[in-house]
Amino acid sequence: MNVLRQSTYSLIAFARSLLSAATIIVAIIGSPAIAADSDITIVQRKALVDELKRRIRPLHVPDDAYLKAALTAIGTVPRHELVPPESRAWAYEDAVLEIGYGQTISDPFIVAIMTDLVRIGKTDTVLEVGTGSGYQAAVLGQVAGGVFTIEIVEPLAKLAAERLGSLGYHNITVRASDGYAGWPEHAPFDAIIVTAGAQCLPPALVAQLKPGGRIVIPLGRNIAMEELMLIMKRADGALDSQSFGPVIFVDFTGRIERAARIGPYPKRDPQHPLTLCDIATNQTNPISGIRP
Repeated sequence: MNVLRQSTYSLIAFARSLLSAATIIVAIIGSPAIAADSDITIVQRKALVDELKRRIRPLHVPDDAYLKAALTAIGTVPRHELVPPESRAWAYEDAVLEIGYGQTISDPFIVAIMTDLVRIGKTDTVLEVGTGSGYQAAVLGQVAGGVFTIEIVEPLAKLAAERLGSLGYHNITVRASDGYAGWPEHAPFDAIIVTAGAQCLPPALVAQLKPGGRIVIPLGRNIAMEELMLIMKRADGALDSQSFGPVIFVDFTGRIERAARIGPYPKRDPQHPLTLCDIATNQTNPISGIRP
């Protein structure tokens, strides 16, 4: 994992899926041997990548190997296979799409930004919290060596596992569960992506991140105050953080609600920009040793 590059992605907005209860491993699926594709969808994906490049260029994001890998993955993953039939006509629009069960699929722009921020490669293992339709997991599967992804809505987890399996992603494992506790059996992870807004950072995710690893998560007191946060774990376990601007995500649900929605949320300040969730006391605790 490389040191943080100073990027200035400004306003990033998006509505995203998440979560609501079950705890079983659904499937182990895998390696990106993508199913046959049509000429039309290939052309559509190329046009989508060109549009993303146009949107990203003014934001001064480093045009390095990580961004190139993220865009190449978006140009490869058949998004139309990971959305319901009624949404397929819009699969290659840079837009949020409904995927059923009151949930949505992220727009490709936010997928590209989050994938770029975690700075992963073929030797890295990634945890995703919030599988949704499996699209972000598929993009990560193109870039990383292995992906473990958790979805709290069990029917969505099963659908994602089936679709990703049919597409040949044998390096992705899908689990139906509450992502608050992470996935300790497969920790530590080189990177963690959370695709739901939270008021505090689940301590299990910090514990399961390797030194030098990165977490990308939307954090804020409420949906109108969320920021896309990059959190980096130093060799000594201390954390550095950087904000990449305001975002809008669906709330992280499950156990985290008891820690964040009931308990007090300290006002953000430069000394303690992040807080850890505390289920036991229904509070959030400032993280020591953190640098914005």
